[in-house]
Amino acid sequence: MYHSEGVRPFKLVKYFAYTSFSLILISSLALSFVISKGARKLILKKSEDYAFLVAENLNHQVFLHFTLPTVAIFGRIKLRERAQFERMDRVVRNTIHGFNIKQVNIYDIKGKIAYSTDKKLIGKKMPVPPEFEQAKKGKLSYRLEGNVLKTYAPFMAERGLVKDPSMVLGIFEIIQDLKKDYQSITDFQRTVVLSSVLIMGFLFIGLTLIVRRAERIIEERTEEKRKLEEQLRQAEHLANIGQMVAAISHELRNPLGVVSSTAELLKSREKENPTNAQLSQIILEEAKRANQVLSEFLEFARPRLPKLSSCEITAILDKVLTFLGPEFKSQQIEIVKDYKDKPIINADAELLYRAFSNIVLNAIQAMPKGGRLKVEVNTNPKEEKVIITFSDTGIGIPEDVLEKIFTPFFSTKEKGTGLGLAIVKKIIENHHGRIKIESEINKGTKVIIWLPY
Repeated sequence: MYHSEGVRPFKLVKYFAYTSFSLILISSLALSFVISKGARKLILKKSEDYAFLVAENLNHQVFLHFTLPTVAIFGRIKLRERAQFERMDRVVRNTIHGFNIKQVNIYDIKGKIAYSTDKKLIGKKMPVPPEFEQAKKGKLSYRLEGNVLKTYAPFMAERGLVKDPSMVLGIFEIIQDLKKDYQSITDFQRTVVLSSVLIMGFLFIGLTLIVRRAERIIEERTEEKRKLEEQLRQAEHLANIGQMVAAISHELRNPLGVVSSTAELLKSREKENPTNAQLSQIILEEAKRANQVLSEFLEFARPRLPKLSSCEITAILDKVLTFLGPEFKSQQIEIVKDYKDKPIINADAELLYRAFSNIVLNAIQAMPKGGRLKVEVNTNPKEEKVIITFSDTGIGIPEDVLEKIFTPFFSTKEKGTGLGLAIVKKIIENHHGRIKIESEINKGTKVIIWLPY
């Protein structure tokens, strides 16, 4: 009986040890392959970037130190002449000196080698790959042939020195030998494989020793883990429900508390008319606030179409600024009007008043410590547009918030529906206009509106 009970765990340990050894060895081999492949890609990318920098430098040096002086001295470029060839050779070799570049060829547009660091190739017409044609179109391209990376770059005039800097004067072929780099990766891969085999041997012995004990407790641990996971799922579920209930309670508690306490006081003081009147006013104010919220929802869901009539933009703006005058005074905000024009357009004056009021109120809220609000009006006769600009010196809007500023129901304020600017945008768009907001933290916000006239 003892023997039969002892055989099973031994077989399990043996099976687990061999399986683990095989899996870890295969994983190590696969990992070494993935690492080497990634390293090859990295080396290739690095070599491409390297060649790109060399190509840019070559283009700059050859054009400035060979092309321009040669044309100025000799009238035209003719590399068959010894003086010109030596000048070109000196410029190229000085440029690539210290760089890991095997060879540089310069082709003319027809594919003939006009210059090469290998003098035997000069004057020969070589078969050109598709990458050569890409370079003729002004595009940098690469070609990998075994361990050799060939980069084809257009030779172009420096910007600002010629009328047409996009014209391709020739093609650079920059050749890099990646054999040493790839060999280092192969050596690294071989080292990884040998190290993995040795490590696997030690791991095999260690696994054989420790799995015997692990086998006895694994079932108990699994059961404990299952129970803990179940408890965690239940705790998360209860936490989600709690958050939802807390959020709803928080939103409803204040208005319901005000209404309930006010109603109770009204009932207990029916004979006190002054108090009843005061408490009734509180109820009316709370109802009005709730009605305003509902109105915003309804207005956003079913926006009113503009009733167009002739109206003066500056008159609407003056009306908004006059109405909010007490706010400006209490907040110590300076108003600057810059009406370069007083255009008359076909629009709904009431809707524009609401839109402008919302924008100005936001500006006031952005300047709690005072500041300046500048309102500008310009016209663009070519585009037949009126441009209204509101610029404040407030706290500004963070970039992540600015991206969502017109999103319905998005708000950074504790109170509010987050529909204000969404409604403003709809009003402007319903007038076939557009709105844009620019802002910098601690510098201010600018709201620009374009309307047709």
